Amino acid sequence: MFFKPQQLHFTGIGGIGMSGIAEILLNLGYQITGSDLKLSPVTERLTSLGARIYEGHAASNIAGAKALVISSAVDDSNPEVQEARQIGIPVIPRGELLAELMRLKFGIAIAGSHGKTTTTSMVATILNHGGLDPTVVVGGRVSTMGGSNARLGSSQFLVVESDESDGSFLKLSPILAVVTNIDREHLDHYTGGIEEIETAFADFVNKVPFYGAAILCLDDEHVQRILPRVRRRVITYGLGTQSMLAITGVACGHLASDFQLRFKSEELGSFRINVPGVHNILNASAAVAVAMELGLETARIREGLAEYQGVDRRFQQRGSVNGITVVDDYGHHPTEVRATLAAARECRFGRILVVFQPHRYTRTMHLMDEFARAFHNADVVFVLDIYAASEDPIPGVDAQTLADRMRAFGHRGAEYAGTIDLAVAGVIAQAREGDLVLTLGAGNVWQAGDRILAQLRETQLQETVS
Repeated sequence: MFFKPQQLHFTGIGGIGMSGIAEILLNLGYQITGSDLKLSPVTERLTSLGARIYEGHAASNIAGAKALVISSAVDDSNPEVQEARQIGIPVIPRGELLAELMRLKFGIAIAGSHGKTTTTSMVATILNHGGLDPTVVVGGRVSTMGGSNARLGSSQFLVVESDESDGSFLKLSPILAVVTNIDREHLDHYTGGIEEIETAFADFVNKVPFYGAAILCLDDEHVQRILPRVRRRVITYGLGTQSMLAITGVACGHLASDFQLRFKSEELGSFRINVPGVHNILNASAAVAVAMELGLETARIREGLAEYQGVDRRFQQRGSVNGITVVDDYGHHPTEVRATLAAARECRFGRILVVFQPHRYTRTMHLMDEFARAFHNADVVFVLDIYAASEDPIPGVDAQTLADRMRAFGHRGAEYAGTIDLAVAGVIAQAREGDLVLTLGAGNVWQAGDRILAQLRETQLQETVS
């Protein structure tokens, strides 16, 4: 039975979503084996916790497993999937296993096209500070969770980042469902476009039980469009005056933000988060709404939010040398790019130099012109070749075309770099004191930032010696 610890095998265990669930089950006493194409710091952490992990996929890897857990990136041609079907053990999608974990808890699910990871980690930080000790599964490494993307708590609460990319969030039945926004994303799955995406989010919200609530961002036009279809109690938040939890004042400083909140007619006072940007203030407001709904006092919520120190690859400061600051961000959708660049401008740096790596050919194809118009808040943009993420190339969809489209839409500082080497060289040649270097994308673009810092430090050392 599932409630008795047993051996489970995870195919693709190094993925951020898979590894979080694996860590929770390890801490519950399950025997966990797994495989991935390459070992990584994520798999090393799981190994240190007791997992047995293989490099590469093979039928022999699943020996002894009672079930096989797969991500949406794993298909029926995988040898481990074929072996599982041959010997008759269940093949469980990651989303189904997460739903089983939630079935045993009071679930809080954070959904939305953008901001899920940040909002989930903010909720986790506040609830933990407030003594609610939640179990958490999130799609990023959280500073206040010891750099992990999962934690096992002792309470009945489970906080999860839900995944709309393949529709698996519809398997969840949380008592609180948050929707941060709805956007044109994952169009390879949602072939019906934005209308199909809106329907999926409406269905997700309506899976909340009668005693639960939906926490929705009223600023988002697509969230507004699903409101008439929501059949559960709703708490709205946002910058607009019609929001139940209204943001009434915003002051964005250098790498931090202050804001005030009012819930209906009650003034809640000031709050601070140690990350910049109005989009992060909206994320924080959603987290405040969750905490209020669970009965935490405002003072405890304020303290917990102030403890929040960010998530890996979400406007993460990597270092500063000679007054040149390098920040890395996971943003890989035009909406995320615009929000991140707006936040960067609020930080009052000098120029903003961006190294952007488009992620997936299909996304770049569907959103080419939106990407091309998203970078006007950057002074210089170096465009890397597309990070395929297992996709095959699409004729006419490439980084050179994207850079050309940026220039066609009026960006005078956009250029095709192609490789990380050339982008690093371009940044080193142009960056000066006071500038922000921002690496953007969901692939391995962060390596460019680390190499830029290394070269800046080497130059600084040479100048010191001479």
